[in-house]
Amino acid sequence: MYFGTFNPIHKGHLALGIYFAEQTDLDQVWYVVSPQNPFKVDDLLLDDQHRLKMVRLALEDEPKLTASDIEFSLPKPNYTIHTLEHLVQIHPEQQFVLLMGEDNLVHFDRWKHHERILERVEVYVYPRQHESFPPTALLNHEKVKLIDAPKLEYTSTAVREILKKGGSVEAFIPNASWVYMEKKGFYK
Repeated sequence: MYFGTFNPIHKGHLALGIYFAEQTDLDQVWYVVSPQNPFKVDDLLLDDQHRLKMVRLALEDEPKLTASDIEFSLPKPNYTIHTLEHLVQIHPEQQFVLLMGEDNLVHFDRWKHHERILERVEVYVYPRQHESFPPTALLNHEKVKLIDAPKLEYTSTAVREILKKGGSVEAFIPNASWVYMEKKGFYK
């Protein structure tokens, strides 16, 4: 499970999903499009369905990558533990892994019921630029696996800022998503 608002999805998101699907023991990577991150309540989000559509377009040629709208039907704000418990209930045959950037691990102990998340799933952590260090207890936790994935510093925030200033981000966005985004005039 790779959670995010994907506001918008960019090639960094895509590259990480492909890396995890091809270079780890994961069979699939599910991009869980979040309607609202509880830690980013002030962020202006593009409509859920448009972000989901751009994720689906970005993943259409990647058979091991799947877009999920599971959080759209769950109570808001969305908490990972609630989504995880719901997924386990409707997909009891699946074994889930949570993918997160190292910057999120820094504050993972502030996530709602983070201990229950660690009881239920492994957490694969990829390198990400951040100013603090994750707590040692989390770094040494048996369910937390640091993965030597490529360090990609694309951010959706930077993409939106470039667009607001009239710049081009075509090189940063998967092609089908870019075409859809341009056609709709998003983030301008």
